[in-house]
Amino acid sequence: MFKSHPKGLIVAFFANMGERFGFYTMMAILVLFLQAKYDVSAQTAGSIYSWFYFAIYALALLGGIIADATKKYKTVIMSGIIIMFLGYIMMAIPGMGLTPTIIFLFTISLGNGLFKGNLQAVVGQMYDDPKYEKLRDKAYLLFYMGINIGAFFAPFAANSARNWWLKTNGLNHDGSLPALCHQMLKGTLKDTEAFQQLANNASTTGPVTDLAAFAQNYIDVFARGYNYAFAVAAGAMLISLVVYIFFNKLLPTKQVVKSENKTEGIKPMKIVVSLGVMAVVTALFFVFNIDTGIGFAVGLFAGFIAWILGISNREERPRIIALLLVFGVVIFFWMSFHQNGLTMTFFARDYTVKAVGAFNYLFFDMWNILAFIGTVAGLVLLVKKGELKTRVIGGIMFVVAGTITYLFYRQAEASNDIQPEVFQSFNPLFIVALTFLVSGIFTWLADRGKEPSTPRKIGIGMIIAAVGFLIMVIGSFDIVSPFELNGNPVPDSSRVSTYWLMNSYLVLTIAELFLSPMGLSFVSKVSPARFQGLMQGGWLLATAVGNKLLGIGSYFWEKIEIWQLWAIFVVCCLISAAFIFAIMKRLERLTK
Repeated sequence: MFKSHPKGLIVAFFANMGERFGFYTMMAILVLFLQAKYDVSAQTAGSIYSWFYFAIYALALLGGIIADATKKYKTVIMSGIIIMFLGYIMMAIPGMGLTPTIIFLFTISLGNGLFKGNLQAVVGQMYDDPKYEKLRDKAYLLFYMGINIGAFFAPFAANSARNWWLKTNGLNHDGSLPALCHQMLKGTLKDTEAFQQLANNASTTGPVTDLAAFAQNYIDVFARGYNYAFAVAAGAMLISLVVYIFFNKLLPTKQVVKSENKTEGIKPMKIVVSLGVMAVVTALFFVFNIDTGIGFAVGLFAGFIAWILGISNREERPRIIALLLVFGVVIFFWMSFHQNGLTMTFFARDYTVKAVGAFNYLFFDMWNILAFIGTVAGLVLLVKKGELKTRVIGGIMFVVAGTITYLFYRQAEASNDIQPEVFQSFNPLFIVALTFLVSGIFTWLADRGKEPSTPRKIGIGMIIAAVGFLIMVIGSFDIVSPFELNGNPVPDSSRVSTYWLMNSYLVLTIAELFLSPMGLSFVSKVSPARFQGLMQGGWLLATAVGNKLLGIGSYFWEKIEIWQLWAIFVVCCLISAAFIFAIMKRLERLTK
């Protein structure tokens, strides 16, 4: 894959793989850990989760400013890796209170902010060399795959660490037990008979005789298992750090020369005006008693809008306005899409079956799914036109991996336990599997002069995202909602097939491939020359605001029907799509 590319790409590939491993570990287990350990509500867990992801993207602006000011991109990147590593190490310490945990999460966000955008910038610098310029798109494709390879393994690793510690202590996993254990300890548990049955099923050492002692022990062991999962993420970051320390010399040290006009027209008064706009918007949220956290995020974005419009000239402003309109659409996409680590994780834990049959289990065990992937990859190489050697290798892969897959299938039980964290592996898996397919479709259409424009792809992506949540709407009909349960466990009659979530992730991944890379491409095409970096920062800020709005999902989780919650995101995606198609001609003029 790396043939003809500069060697520095491999360094960036593995450095980013470790960072994404930790990132997706958090996506898989953070809200589950917060609720299991600290007994916080879905709304509080969602608020912490949304602040964490908001900070990751918002602080990327800070990282970019520091790197631009010092010109020491590689040093800033290394600092980010070290800070992230320390953050994960601190998260791995058992017994910490909620406040220190939030501080540790902010530490990870800070490190990620220093690391994320600057590593992407360094990758771009490698391909400024005319020798490699034509390989730029393929380079970012490989780089993006590195993200998702690390992301694919993260949920399995987190799940394995937690389950290993549970089994070491004579316990089985049951995602519904921590909440019931907390109720038991607080004296609010209504159905002790059902709890007794679940406790007996979770104990591998015999029936439970002291429910209170069991409850405390199960919470402690369950939460510590997640601490060990954070330790695995720290290990991945350590590997990235070692690779980076020894091989960062292969990365360029090119200094970006600032445009002579970059500071033209910038006056202190424009900074004051921008800060004033930010303060007014934030204050309005407070006055109308709307979430002040969301108010701060929206206010920050409003301040950015005031700033960029204030420093742009008349010729640049139409392009700036077009980009800002697209950023507004992007906010609602990420608000919806990143529910995968929040409300969709709640759904996986509470409303999806706890066990599956032999075939379905192929997708919920790491070794099973790797064998299945090997079978499919071998078949693709076998039937694809190419060198005989490649097709022979494909045939061997197909036979060997296919045989192993069949053996795994035969050895599986009629009913096999699954865990909610594993659902987070589907998005990166689908990205790796579908990236080349989607790219190939675009190439096929381009050869026939029918490829949609970049803005049109973004609009199509929003419609596809709406379809992804529509699947969840249909799958959530006729199930009891959290506010109706009133703390009781979800009955088996309200647990649905895993295929609802799996198909939703598949469709949402296609939407992501239509929107995320296309959005970055649109920003690079439309941004005025002197605002390339700033507008890329604006894209990240819009992503940050979308992540802060994630809390809308957890806010409504315990207040409305589940299908109505998904319907909110269907409507948001469709309205955003309608808006972008309404201004399509204007956007397309700017990309021609």
